[in-house]
Amino acid sequence: MDASKTETTDVQHSIAKDRLKSFLGRLERLAEEKQAISDDMKEVFAEAKGEGFDTKVIKMIIRIRKQDANERAEQDAILDLCMHSLGMADQ
Repeated sequence: MDASKTETTDVQHSIAKDRLKSFLGRLERLAEEKQAISDDMKEVFAEAKGEGFDTKVIKMIIRIRKQDANERAEQDAILDLCMHSLGMADQ
C-alpha cells in the first residue's frame, strides 16, 4: 500500500475516532443533565403532593397546556361526543 494512502487513512480514522468520542461525551453529559432535571421534577411533584395537590391532575394540566388551542378543542369535542354516545355526559 502507498505510504500516503496509509497516512490519509490513519488521519481519517483519527478524526472519526475523535468525533465519535466527542458525540459520546456530549450525549453522556446530556443524559446526566436529563437525570438531574428528572430528579428535580420528582422533588417538585413531591412538594406539590405534600401541600395537598393531586399530581395526576398537575401532569394532565401540563400536557394540556402544551397543546395547541385547536388541537385541544378538537380533543374536547371528540371526548364530549364519546361521553354523550355512552350516556356519560351531563345533560
